Amino acid sequence: MEPVDTVIIGAGVVGLALARSLSADRSVIVLEQEHQPGSHLSSRNSEVIHAGLYYPPGSLKARLCLAGSDALYRYCETTGVPYRQCGKLLVAQKGEETRLQQLHDNAAAVGAPALKPLARREWQQQEPWLNASEVLLSPGSGIIDSHALLYQLQQDAESNGAVVALHHRVEKLQCETDRYMLRVHASDHQRFTLRCRQLILATGLFTTRLLENAAGFPAEQIPQQRLARGNYFALDGRSPTRRLVYPMPEAHGLGIHLTVDMAGQARFGPDVEWIEPTLPPDYRLDVERKATFVEAIQQYWPDLNPDRLQPGYSGIRPKLFRQGEAVTDFLIQDVGSHGLSGMINLLGIESPGLTAALAIADEVKGRLG
Repeated sequence: MEPVDTVIIGAGVVGLALARSLSADRSVIVLEQEHQPGSHLSSRNSEVIHAGLYYPPGSLKARLCLAGSDALYRYCETTGVPYRQCGKLLVAQKGEETRLQQLHDNAAAVGAPALKPLARREWQQQEPWLNASEVLLSPGSGIIDSHALLYQLQQDAESNGAVVALHHRVEKLQCETDRYMLRVHASDHQRFTLRCRQLILATGLFTTRLLENAAGFPAEQIPQQRLARGNYFALDGRSPTRRLVYPMPEAHGLGIHLTVDMAGQARFGPDVEWIEPTLPPDYRLDVERKATFVEAIQQYWPDLNPDRLQPGYSGIRPKLFRQGEAVTDFLIQDVGSHGLSGMINLLGIESPGLTAALAIADEVKGRLG
């Protein structure tokens, strides 16, 4: 088989955004091991368009979230992907006011859309159910139909001539500069070899595992990865709000927050539950965590009836570590880190990866040339 220009492994939202962008001027094949795109991180999240409030100035997350948010809103307007710029309430309880101010200051430092402090009378009138000491409004935050986004990105990529091959699992890689050989297991139980000049790993939970089976890739460049399962519970009945409500962030997460989907259904989560890696990933929701959810939610919604909280779904986020220290930013490896021209590895692309997807695609295209 003749080499293709570019192979992208992974048809999540980032992989499909890459395929859409790169297929405009080169041949692209996307290999996806599952039966449909976006089966993991891209469809098991809160579907929030983030405004870039939480990430340190100068970080990839801050820069790509801001650029990605703007691009995503424009893309939705152009293509008709359903979205709603509903706004987010950042809620501090008594004793957390300093942390809320720090979020305000960080948002200003990274250039995020200005956060608006709400007077007590204002938010009590708008959200009488809400308990808080102080509240900030993030008007730039929103929600999106992630499944519609995946579908539209795939359609755009295929209209450019890209091939999205489902049920195609990459078993092994052979890496040389500008020459990559992939051993692929197809859905019909056939195996074949595919060669390409450019290779992009957008495989989410599976990137470190794939790199460990990549001959010619420097092992010291593979970070340790741990998995954090996030459980979600859904609210039975009408939501108390049409906006997003976020408590103060916690270690490795943004706290058990309230989000609404495009149909107005409220859900809560995710929490942080460390799990062992398995194949396939373990998406069983731990219903025993409901009591912890109720306690957390009642901090900002004291009148929540626990009986209305029903099991929802779960997602799993890849968390990177080096020498025991958490890597909290996106990790985009290129020739400058691993020495292999034409290869880009996307690691630790958790939240705000959905928001940043279009900007990540621009970033990768710029690095590939």
